[in-house]
Amino acid sequence: MDILKIENVTKRYTGHTALDDVSLAVPEGSIYGLLGPNGAGKSTLIRVVNRITLPDAGRVLFRGKPITDEDIYNIGYLPEERGLYKKMKVGEQAIFFARLKGLSRREAVARLKQWFIRFEIQDWWNRPVEDLSKGMAQKVQFITTVLHQPKLLIFDEPFSGFDPINANILKQEIMRLRDEGATVIFSTHNMSSVEEICDHITLINKSHNILSGSTDEVRRRFGENLFEVVYGGEKATLVAELSSLAEVLDESEVADTPYHSLRIRLNDDSTVRECIARANSAVELRSFREVIPSMNDIFIRAVEGKL
Repeated sequence: MDILKIENVTKRYTGHTALDDVSLAVPEGSIYGLLGPNGAGKSTLIRVVNRITLPDAGRVLFRGKPITDEDIYNIGYLPEERGLYKKMKVGEQAIFFARLKGLSRREAVARLKQWFIRFEIQDWWNRPVEDLSKGMAQKVQFITTVLHQPKLLIFDEPFSGFDPINANILKQEIMRLRDEGATVIFSTHNMSSVEEICDHITLINKSHNILSGSTDEVRRRFGENLFEVVYGGEKATLVAELSSLAEVLDESEVADTPYHSLRIRLNDDSTVRECIARANSAVELRSFREVIPSMNDIFIRAVEGKL
């Protein structure tokens, strides 16, 4: 079941179309990556979902029905540009935001204490917000976004400003929230994060949805028929055997072994089975595997119009 559906959404501003007939569907219980270069329309789409701005055309469905203001209480939203009240104490600031989400003070304190311990910031409860580092402030804002246990979480560039250790902590928490039943949407430029944790992605460029699908399916869909052959024996013999089936791209040694690695691109009319058989007859074949493009490669090719 899709928890969120965007149907033909268009949003125009004076002299600029931010979204042009964009559609996508977010499966419930998934981590969904919203990708695209700066100015592509990602943040506008997120604001439309949160009803901060309304579309000029199209509609947003939440659990199969047109989204309403009441539905926003079931959404946790962490915008890219964030802010805390610098003179407040960290704990009171977090309680304030929790109360806005409908939690009682007692319930807010109990949940916050657990989260502060999990993020190892419990010693900062009574410190002023202005003493927090950027990363610690972001941890507080992340906590206040998820504290009311919304069904849908939306993070705009959640890893911005985090060092690798804390970014990894955040990834683990996002996956844990997904495993506990939440659906997560996040926009990002961090392609390694997409490959690590996203179940599905949509790539928006120049106000259009140009690519959607599960992460694995997208990577395989845009593979370039590349394969890596690891073998022992004579390169010339292998190349001669494969010359009618594939283009040889490059060769390297496999570290700490007597074997070599050869990258090839199969011709469109060649089969993997035939190529393996030919290679196996020519050399000692150790492995034959498809080289799947990274999300970063696909992102760059898509933005440059080369898919």
